[in-house]
This record gives sequence, structure tokens and C-alpha cells, in this order.
Amino acid sequence: MRRSERKQQDPDLGVLAGRTLFGLQRELFAAVAEQGHPELRPRHGAVLAYLDEEGSRATDLATQSGQHKQVIGTLVDELVALGYVARRPDPADRRAKLIVPTAKGLDHMVKSDAAVAAIEARHAEAVGEEAYAEFKRVFKQVAGRY
Repeated sequence: MRRSERKQQDPDLGVLAGRTLFGLQRELFAAVAEQGHPELRPRHGAVLAYLDEEGSRATDLATQSGQHKQVIGTLVDELVALGYVARRPDPADRRAKLIVPTAKGLDHMVKSDAAVAAIEARHAEAVGEEAYAEFKRVFKQVAGRY
């Protein structure tokens, strides 16, 4: 049996995680594009998925997303240009900057959260509430090891 056939029939954790991530991203970004945010791409999720409404430091976004600080800086530059975030002085440390969502960024965050909730509800309905809750519990344990 060829490797590609084996990965289709008996996918390993990497293949399953990739399918889950890329499928979720396609569905999520299509949903928010239809709701007024067509310029966003999955790469922007490294910032937007972890951004606090009150603002976050770039170093925290890098740590939470697993991306290098330079990558986060580039993504923040793109999101500033698109009008989703702004850089502001951190009131706790004037030397540091906070990445703060704009009204457009907050709108995206609300719509994104609702879209993910709808996707999860659909999956829970398809496999059963208990099975989905157990899947999330186990998946969280496995993901927490990385």
C-alpha cells in the first residue's frame, strides 16, 4: 500500500490535526468573509484568535500562537493596514506597546466566535453531545502536551 493511501485510510495525529485545522479555517474564514471581513486570511488567526479585547502584547501573542515575534509583527502590520488593530502604549509599561482591536476588529472577533460556536454545535449534533465533549477533552489533553 502506498504511503498516501495509508495516510488516507489510517491517518496519524498530524494528518488528523491538519485536516481539522485547515477545514475549520476554510469554513470560519468563508463565514466571516460573508459577514463583511473578506480581506482576512487564516494566517491572521495567529493574532486575532488570541487577541484580548483590552489589547495584548506582541510577545504574548507570539507565545500563545506558537509563532515567532517577527511573524506576529508582520501580521500586526497587515492588520493595522486593514484597520483591524492599532498599536497603543501599554499603560502598565510605557516602553511596551499593546495590540488593540479597533471597532472593525471587535466586530470580526464577535462574528468569528459565533461562527466557531456554530461549527462546534454542528459537530456535536452530528456525533452526539457527549462524544463531542469527550473528543474535546481528550484533544485538549493531547494538544496541551505540545
